[in-house]
Amino acid sequence: MANLKLLAPLEGWCAPLDEVPDPVFAGRMVGEGLAIDPTGNTLHAPCTGEVLSIAAGKHAIALRSEEGIDVLMHVGIDTVGLAGEGFEPLTTVGAHVCAGDPLLRFDLNVLAERAKSLITPIIVTNGDQFEIEQSISNRLIKVGDDLLTVRSKPKQDGIQRKPSEDQRPSKGQRIERLSIAHEHGLHARPAALIANRAKHLAAEIWIEAHGRSANASSAVAIMALGVRCGDEITLIASGPDAAEALQAVKETILAMPVLAERAKSPEVSSVSEASRGSDLSRSSSRVREPHDGKLRGVIASRGFAVGRAVKLHQVEIAVNELGSSIAHESAALDRARSAVRTRLEDLSATASGIASDVIAAHLEFLDDSELVVPAKRAIAQGKSAAFAWRKAVRDVAEKLRALNDARMTERISDLLDLETQVLQVLSGASAAQCELPERAVVIAEDLKPSQLVSLDAERLSAICLAAGGPTSHVALLAASMGVPALVALGDHVLTVKEDAWLIVDAEQGTLDLAPDEQTIAAAEELLQQREQRKNSERAAAQQDCFTADGTRIEVFANLASLAEAKLAATNGAEGCGLLRTEFLFLERASPPDEPEQLRQYQDIAMALKGRPLIIRTLDVGGDKPIPYLPLPAEENPALGLRGVRTSLWRPDLLRVQLKAILRVEPAGQCRILLPMVTDPGEIQAVRRMLDEVRRELRYEGYIELGAMIETPASALIANRLLRDVDFLSIGTNDLTQYTLAMDRGHSELAHRIDGLHPAVLSLISIAATAAHQQNKVVAVCGGLASEPAAVPVLIGLGIQELSIVPTLIPRIKANIRTLTIESCQRLAQRALEQETAEQVRALVNEFAEEQSRVTS
Repeated sequence: MANLKLLAPLEGWCAPLDEVPDPVFAGRMVGEGLAIDPTGNTLHAPCTGEVLSIAAGKHAIALRSEEGIDVLMHVGIDTVGLAGEGFEPLTTVGAHVCAGDPLLRFDLNVLAERAKSLITPIIVTNGDQFEIEQSISNRLIKVGDDLLTVRSKPKQDGIQRKPSEDQRPSKGQRIERLSIAHEHGLHARPAALIANRAKHLAAEIWIEAHGRSANASSAVAIMALGVRCGDEITLIASGPDAAEALQAVKETILAMPVLAERAKSPEVSSVSEASRGSDLSRSSSRVREPHDGKLRGVIASRGFAVGRAVKLHQVEIAVNELGSSIAHESAALDRARSAVRTRLEDLSATASGIASDVIAAHLEFLDDSELVVPAKRAIAQGKSAAFAWRKAVRDVAEKLRALNDARMTERISDLLDLETQVLQVLSGASAAQCELPERAVVIAEDLKPSQLVSLDAERLSAICLAAGGPTSHVALLAASMGVPALVALGDHVLTVKEDAWLIVDAEQGTLDLAPDEQTIAAAEELLQQREQRKNSERAAAQQDCFTADGTRIEVFANLASLAEAKLAATNGAEGCGLLRTEFLFLERASPPDEPEQLRQYQDIAMALKGRPLIIRTLDVGGDKPIPYLPLPAEENPALGLRGVRTSLWRPDLLRVQLKAILRVEPAGQCRILLPMVTDPGEIQAVRRMLDEVRRELRYEGYIELGAMIETPASALIANRLLRDVDFLSIGTNDLTQYTLAMDRGHSELAHRIDGLHPAVLSLISIAATAAHQQNKVVAVCGGLASEPAAVPVLIGLGIQELSIVPTLIPRIKANIRTLTIESCQRLAQRALEQETAEQVRALVNEFAEEQSRVTS
């Protein structure tokens, strides 16, 4: 087996091929290798061998080693256009040269002025026979330093093939194209997920989009591609495990829409609703003038607060441009990054939810080659570590800003946050600690995630930012902390005086800048009432729920994890009306087996302490692909293999899931819910399989089987479906989009997709009436059940069970206790007579105000 150590043919900065500003080289279409940004002017032989060719433009030389390894050295990028100017060959084709012999001299000044780049790829072009076992990069090298270790691949069929002149350099690569379905494209967290996966694979992987390419192990490089939802990307992998690596990265990308769906919370959803309803979120203007003493902003986290202004000022850390020695500055940067990494890892140990995601993204950025390599290169040019780091971060920030993508712009805050954290260590300055007074309303141009995490949450009442966006990490963190937040208030908010009283209404999107004593007193009273109401609602939530006239309405919770089950039980859930089992099937190469599923279901059942647990069978397809479940290509996935259709297409998965559900103890606690049912035949097929599994397990009890009403078809034939099921559960999200023929992810139609549309309510009424006629339960588990204003209408239509977001259970229960069935039925009838969703909204809001007056 041939092995060869290639030596550095140039002195300069050694970098990976990804740094080459040419897709042919960066994309490894020629072969694998490294690149050198030269500081010298002479190209030397990297090994002993024969000169195969010298380009007509004299800018490139190919050499074949005695072991048969072909090496191409291409001085500069787009240097072919110089037509030989600035190049002087020092050897000839066919000449035998020794390692270190000079091959080519070139004029650095000519190349610097006229070539696209000086960077010089050093490529092994016959990669089908040889592979790079070891390489160095991201450091200064001298001529003759070890560069690459190359070895021959194992023989195939006992034959060692000779290199041929016409071999295709792309042989052995794996290429696949796919569309990005992630709602927000490849922004920070998805990019970090891809990079983290790619780093641990035994292959080189890169992503091409918009005519540019990025190494898949660099989150920053991926972000800089500006890939949005619906864009097509090309995945290219090379190396011994190219096929497996390509599949692994593909799985990670395909799983992202599901991860995003799972990550949504009511608070985050309210962010998107607020931003859709306000031109402020789309305006680039920073000029906001108060109206009636109030500023309007974009709601980033809902809530209401009264407090005193605390102004946080951004202080830029001063840095010196020139450094001392290269070794000293490089070591200083490494130490600073290591210190920040340690601190982030310590925070990660106790973080959860969105905070954990933010920290994970920062950890990825900290070691990202798109930041580290340029910084080290600048240090090699005599810059200080601090100056080099700042420039590297801000260069990337400018690339993201140039994409003109609001979400990418919001990710700039994360990069600048990381810049500050490293510079603080380099400068010896400790992170600025802000001692908040009681009931602080923080005023700032913008906040970095690390700043928000460092604030005392007990003293923080609200956040008001001049800039920022509703989907920034700060906005998501504030929502997870339960802190009201307004963003995009404009520069006028920065004129607020320190310690001034403010009223933050992050329900209506307003900041009262100068409330008088009477207004403050009224706001304080309202705040106190809200808090008292919350406390009483939480205490009463543990009791079963009845309307004011004694009708039983069960309030269950929608769940997707054990943690949510525990939260639901604490908030008074009377059971689980929808367990989304997709959480078990994500982020893995194979489906969960029966023991694993049983363990998860059993833990959730125990957390509910005997209360009903309704488990929805796997609901994938359309917008919820699973990596190891390659669904056929569909022009319109939303109308293809979805829900129970997918389960019947892969009955092996359904059978395992049914067996795990039937083994949960105590018997009878669990019920089974089938998603996206459209005809009785689907239910009957599952029923037959369920009976087979019951016999196999000798399950003697009876387990209830239900169907979801998510399409007009299932609602219209609910009376027939009920012959084969024990209960119905209405998924209003899908029912609304299918009824109105509007994609709920469509930004231009989002404001019109409303579950209170009379057509949707009519279908709910049909399903509910059919259930009552057959004396069976009908529930609503969709988003409409979590809307307090919609609950009276649903109850008036005949809904007996609501399954909602766990945190809203106390509030919804409290509302139901003020209602009578007769008033709800009158409201529902009037709602069905309206012509538009807007009219229904006005009706239910009027009803809510009347109820509030009656009960206050």
